[in-house]
Amino acid sequence: MSRAVSQRTGFTSLRKGGINFDSFPMRLFTKGNGRHWNPADIDLSQDAADVAAMTDDERWWTCSLAAQFMAGEESVTQDLQPFLAAMAAEGRLADEMYLTQFVYEEAKHTEAFRRWFDAVGITEDLHSYIADNEPYQQIFTKELPESLQTLAHDPSPRNQIRASVTYNHIVEGTLALTGYFSWQKICASRGILPGMQQIIKHIGDDERRHMAWGTFTCRRHVAADDALWDAVDERMQELLVPAMGVVTATFEGWDGPPPFDVDMNEMAEYAMDKVGRRLGAIETARGADLRVIDLDASPEALEERFHAEDAAQLQAVG
Repeated sequence: MSRAVSQRTGFTSLRKGGINFDSFPMRLFTKGNGRHWNPADIDLSQDAADVAAMTDDERWWTCSLAAQFMAGEESVTQDLQPFLAAMAAEGRLADEMYLTQFVYEEAKHTEAFRRWFDAVGITEDLHSYIADNEPYQQIFTKELPESLQTLAHDPSPRNQIRASVTYNHIVEGTLALTGYFSWQKICASRGILPGMQQIIKHIGDDERRHMAWGTFTCRRHVAADDALWDAVDERMQELLVPAMGVVTATFEGWDGPPPFDVDMNEMAEYAMDKVGRRLGAIETARGADLRVIDLDASPEALEERFHAEDAAQLQAVG
């Protein structure tokens, strides 16, 4: 097996032509530099009042959703490191630079959720909110760390695809995106939790870039080797059932209508729609010119289109 070790024989930034700032990863990096935000600057005082005014069921539902997010953000912060090493070993400095920003943003997301819990006065152990969710445990304690840690000793294109599908397309593109949609429906429809609304807006901006990078990474590997499309589809099929289980588990364990009128079928349909359309974007790279892929902004355009559609739907709810 190969190992993700960079043998430095020079410096990309010193070479003729330097860094291609028009490449897709560098465009994402530059865009992220212009969108800095600080979780400590968000006023959470009204959120504390809103949580205190909730019924017990509403408070449990809200904390369950927030706890799942916080643990997930911590997981990806810890698990991403082997992907940076894999990019370094390939000499893909632009991707490596972007992934350093990626890790920083995931750490910041963890901070934001922890500050929210502290601000609303919930400081007890929160493991009970995820302990009985078996699909959540499978994704975040087995599938995610194993797929990324595999890159430390075998950073092959196939394993990069499996890691990216797990992380960018299942954890972020299915679970997190569906969760953010749920947050927005809860907050916007009731006019509550203004601090959480700011947090979700900032995190959504960050993660649209993350998911776009994942689509780009899968696209460039599929364009280079058409047989790798099967690796994309295979990993999706392996994880779709537990991923949808994460989406539906909280509903299935709930007696009676869930708080905030959140609808399980709507959430499930939302998740499947995003998976299918993102898979389609990857499939269009089959047979494409790699030089075009490296400059193609369509993965980012896809995420922005999803965002615009969600905003329109949420405005109608509001």
